[in-house]
Amino acid sequence: MEATIGAPGLPATLDLPAGPARGGLVVLHGSHADQRSSFLYEHLARLLPPAGVAVLRFDRRPRVDGHDVPLSDQADDAAAALTELRRHVGSAPVGLWGFSQGSWAAALTATRNPVDFLILVGSSGVSPAVQMRYGTAEQLRRHGYGPAELAELARLREVAEGFLRGDVPRSTAQAELDAAVRRPWFPLAFLPRVLPEAPGTWADMDFDPAPILARLTGPVLLCYGETDAWTPIDDSLAVWRRAARDAELTVARLAGCDHAPTLDEREDLAGVSTQYEAVLLDWLDRQLPRQSDRRQPEPRLRCLP
Repeated sequence: MEATIGAPGLPATLDLPAGPARGGLVVLHGSHADQRSSFLYEHLARLLPPAGVAVLRFDRRPRVDGHDVPLSDQADDAAAALTELRRHVGSAPVGLWGFSQGSWAAALTATRNPVDFLILVGSSGVSPAVQMRYGTAEQLRRHGYGPAELAELARLREVAEGFLRGDVPRSTAQAELDAAVRRPWFPLAFLPRVLPEAPGTWADMDFDPAPILARLTGPVLLCYGETDAWTPIDDSLAVWRRAARDAELTVARLAGCDHAPTLDEREDLAGVSTQYEAVLLDWLDRQLPRQSDRRQPEPRLRCLP
């Protein structure tokens, strides 16, 4: 069924099970997958309703002047989506599924509007600025660049971030960008050729997930591709384990996957990892048992292959 979400009137699609729902989840977006038609979201809508789980996916609100949607606004829209979902699933448990940037928004939403579970794919436990430093450096490494180019990249991102924080004059930062544009690796730096006129345009650059994670309770499933090029997995898990002491963490490392839960970095439904599907269904089956199912509680930390 079709609906709209929240005051912005965001278009949404709700896929319901044929019978009573055992649970439901709201889908939150990766930074470059803002439409509900994205294949990862459509995959959930195909996989989960036959297992008794409703899926609500919606279009993320548009960017303003090219700037990313603030996490606080994303959390507001997710809260409105949860309200809509609960109207259709009643007292069944509801949760949030978030991919990449959506995992920050999902965790933030859960601290404002408690949910029964979280499923996070490619979840970064570090700030967006730190994550982008890691991710862009990894892009250079994978394209064969060495220490000299990595040092140039680190300096360039440091200066660009300094301008956005208001610590570096625009003229200084733009001059360094102008010089770097001629480098063959510049497209891998994911920086604009021309800086905005004023600093402060990346509101969530230094968003620290740790205080948010510390407030989470209940079950959390963290899925990571084994070769994630954009998320520092070990650093992120260290933050999760240190901060989210009251959450019940399950960690799944997906063989053959990178940042998305797909094989060979594919971007279509056919490329979605069958291991990822099995992990989702098994974990949800444990969180949303049928009335006849009397499973024992999950341990606090459970690592899947």
